[in-house]
Formats: sequence, structure tokens, C-alpha cells
Amino acid sequence: MAMVCLSDFEAYAKKYLPKIAWDFFAAGADDCSTRDENILAYKRIRFRPRMLRDVSVMDIRTKLLGTEISFPVGIAPTGFHQLAWPDGEKSTARAAKAMNTCYIASTYSTCTLEEISAAAPGGLRWFQLYIHRNRAVSQQLVQRAEALGFQGLVLTADLPYTGKRRDDVRNGFRLPPHMKLKNLEGAFEVCKMSPLDPSLTWNDIYWLRSLTHLPIIIKGILTKEDAELAVRHGVQGIIVSNHGGRQLDGGPATIDALVEVVEAVQGRVEVYLDGGIRKGSDVLKAMALGAKCVFIGRPALWGLAYKGEEGLQDVLRILQDEFRLSMALAGCASISDIGPHLVQFSKL
Repeated sequence: MAMVCLSDFEAYAKKYLPKIAWDFFAAGADDCSTRDENILAYKRIRFRPRMLRDVSVMDIRTKLLGTEISFPVGIAPTGFHQLAWPDGEKSTARAAKAMNTCYIASTYSTCTLEEISAAAPGGLRWFQLYIHRNRAVSQQLVQRAEALGFQGLVLTADLPYTGKRRDDVRNGFRLPPHMKLKNLEGAFEVCKMSPLDPSLTWNDIYWLRSLTHLPIIIKGILTKEDAELAVRHGVQGIIVSNHGGRQLDGGPATIDALVEVVEAVQGRVEVYLDGGIRKGSDVLKAMALGAKCVFIGRPALWGLAYKGEEGLQDVLRILQDEFRLSMALAGCASISDIGPHLVQFSKL
């Protein structure tokens, strides 16, 4: 079967992954309206392409907090990669490095931070952090990540509690016995309830900043009010995200929330986006509306399910080729040509 676009990988993963794993990756909260809206919202955005602009030489590189990546698509933090491929996050790290882009490793990885680092030395990696009730666990994770050469710390802000994902409840989802949350082994004994800390506030960013020299990127922001607070508390980046529609159902699609966040931030920090990216033209729309880079979650897992590191590279390469082509057809030869003049919201 020729893998031509991201939905080919989705179909493969749905067919070949165990149902419980597919359901876990695919799940949205409640009715899944926000999950689906993340994708549908792109269809309401139209291009205003420009012609005769000399697109014979294309430059699609960009920078994340000063570090160059080959094109503006990174890998969002998702948990449990071994559910998709035996080598798990090690394969993800290798694919990201091979494609010269950023991989955000999850607190809920099925490989240790040390294994992820060793799998792809010198790759650009950020570490996604959930702050646990036992703060010592979080502190130790942050310090391990920094010592291993991770270059950014991504604080997930939208998960004081886990959203209600109906299929996971029905399936009684849990990790198979041979898989472990490798970075948290031993950390859970202390907690009889959910280990996530629901008492987290903006002031905890100061605590986090006291632990590390790494730049802090906050993930899960959807409003101008929170974007303003993020800037005020000294973060260096914002990921506009609704957790793939897995938390609060009925919130905005991320591409719609992006506009007000970008406006509020006024260039003071970098703004990124995840959720709903399925084609290179989606990447271009997000960039036109002010995202510096986008991150893919589920499509990365579909690539792993298809053929591990090689499958994930295929997914990234397809997005890269589609993005380059969309840029050229819209009359942009480099990232600096992309701007709000390139898009309009359709009247429908």
C-alpha cells in the first residue's frame, strides 16, 4: 500500500494496532467535539495565494528559541510510544534527529530520559513535565533532563485532572504489564490518589524557574488572558493546545485560539500550536496566523505504528514536502514571506 498522505498512516494504525491501543491514541473527551473541531477548523480557512513570485529556490528552515530546525514541524509530547512500536520513544528520538527537528519527550514515556538521549545523541529535544503532588519527583526529572542535554522544559498546564475519555473507561485501559512509565518508577508508591497536582498555579512557574536554567514553554494555553499571564511569569514560549481534544470538550479548536494568543503576546515570546495538523497546507495556515512552529501528536504515533523510526520519518517527510509545495503555490519562497495576508476565514 502506497503511503501518500497522513490519513494512509492513520488507516494502517487503526487496522493493525490492538483495539485498546488504537482507542487510547484516538480518544477525545466526552463527545470528541473539540478533538474533531481541531481538524475541521482548518477547512474554514482559505488561502489568498500570490502569483509570479519566483519560487525556484525554497527555504523552509526556521528556528525554535534560536536553534535551527529543517522545517516548522516538531513532535508533540504523547505518552506510551511502546504501545505503537516496540522501541518506543527511542525510535521517535531517532526519527526527529534524522529529520533535524524538535522532539518533545513526555513525562509518561515508556523509555527513560537516558535511553531517549542515548538513542539520538545531539538531537534537539525538549522535556514535557507534569508536576506531581510529590514535588521532589518533578524536581528530580527536571534536573535529569537538563543534565542529559534537553534544551527546553515544556510545562503542561491543562491537566489538573484527566479528561473523561469514554473508550478508555469502557476498555479499562491500563498499560500492559511489560510496559512501565520508566521515568516515574518508584514515584507512585507515595500517592494513593492521582499523582498529578491539581493545586498548581501561575506562581509555580517561579518555583520551576528556580530549579533550572532551561527555557520554560507552557503548553495548553487557549485564551489571551492566560497568554498575558504566561508572558508576565517569564515563560519563553507558549504552545496553543487543547491536549488533542482529550481534556475539556467544547473548547476552541487550537487554530481558532491561536489568533487571540498571538495578538495578546505581540511577539514577546514564541507561539507554537498543536492539534489537527494533517497536511502541509495546515502547517502553512498556522504559520500565516502567527505560529512559529507546529507539533504533531497522533500522526507521529501512526508513523511509529507503521514502521517505527522509518515510518515516523515518512510522516515527517510527507508533511515537509507538502508544506514546501503549499508555500510555493501560495507564492512564498521563505518562511519570512508567510503572514496574515496569506489567509482569510471563509464566510460559511
